[in-house]
Amino acid sequence: GKNCSLLQEMDVIQKQDENCYCYVQNRTIHLQYLWSTLQIKVSSREKFRFEPISERNNCRNSETVFEFAACAVQILWKPETCTETFLSIKQYGEDVCFKIQPFKIEPYVVRVRREMLDGKLLFLFVAGIFLFHFANSLSRSAKFFYLSGIILGVLALLVFVLLTLKRFILRHSTFWILMSGCWMVSLYFIYCFKENIQWLWSEHKNYLLGYFLAVGITSFAICYQHGPLTTELSITLFTWMLQLTAFVLIYFGVTIPQVAYAVIAVSLCSKGLCYPLGAACHIARKMKHHFKSKKMVFKYLTEEEYREQGERETVTALEELRSFCRSPDFPSWIAVTKLQAPHRFAAFVLGSPHVSPAETKAHDEQYGIGSSFLEEQLFETREQSEQDEPANPVHEEDEENENEMHTQIPFPYATELL
Repeated sequence: GKNCSLLQEMDVIQKQDENCYCYVQNRTIHLQYLWSTLQIKVSSREKFRFEPISERNNCRNSETVFEFAACAVQILWKPETCTETFLSIKQYGEDVCFKIQPFKIEPYVVRVRREMLDGKLLFLFVAGIFLFHFANSLSRSAKFFYLSGIILGVLALLVFVLLTLKRFILRHSTFWILMSGCWMVSLYFIYCFKENIQWLWSEHKNYLLGYFLAVGITSFAICYQHGPLTTELSITLFTWMLQLTAFVLIYFGVTIPQVAYAVIAVSLCSKGLCYPLGAACHIARKMKHHFKSKKMVFKYLTEEEYREQGERETVTALEELRSFCRSPDFPSWIAVTKLQAPHRFAAFVLGSPHVSPAETKAHDEQYGIGSSFLEEQLFETREQSEQDEPANPVHEEDEENENEMHTQIPFPYATELL
């Protein structure tokens, strides 16, 4: 109104009579005031009445449901009577007006100062960002579930009680109607509690602590009895509720609404882009692997691997040969007429070894360790190396390796393969 005094930064006003004060917001947006608030302190030695004045005297002119609820709360809630009060005003909020009514002729002081970085706003903003990005993992944590139950029971007791008694309400429509009413009543009490937290803490600290302790323990006991969430549907609903709460914290954590909308939009995009980005990376890896030229990689076998592979392939080939000889398509009579030992071939087809014990013994005597053939090859290799040493000392090591390979690999298995 015209009779109200306009407040500005760094004002210190001292008066004795009843008066109203207004702070008119600066409409120019500056990012340095993103977490800035204006602190108004009214103090006196005697009690006075602090009465907020709404710009909308008629609640029917409210544009949104929240504005109507705030107007109704201001009408229903009685003015505060105290000797000292604080008022925090956001930089880009609505214009604020209030009236001071002293009960006695005693001076009171109104001080106005700016706080460039409000810790409460910054905490709400950071908590909202953290809660949104970690909502999925927090919704699966049992400890966070119990903590959320305690907070819900303390701040919205009626909602917590209704959720506890949900299984006794058969009709879903009745449950959601009751839930809406409980939330409206809980928001009203939260608003009243926020506006009078200092007075309640100074005058009724014991009752406040008793309420927190009793309701907190009861909420924890009920949550512990029901246990944490197990089904995917309940976990998903809890995650969505946490993300919605995170958006509310982000909105109330900054003084510029446009910045809050931008942060919420970026958070949604970053959460939604993880799936397209993951799919694009997967397709890129597939395409890169498809168009990449495949280079043949050669692996050289050791002597032990060569021996094991030879034995394994020999056994496999012999089993395939037996299977083929047992098949009806095999010309058995033609093969028998051409064989020198038909009885031995028949025994081989029925499962006997393809090498007789006498042949195995003869092979070991001729090509085994300590045989005459091996000694001749060994002494012949040494004589050749001694003769070639003065003439060609550079290739000595290569020739010895080559002779050793000829000695160890081809000859012991030549007879077996034949």
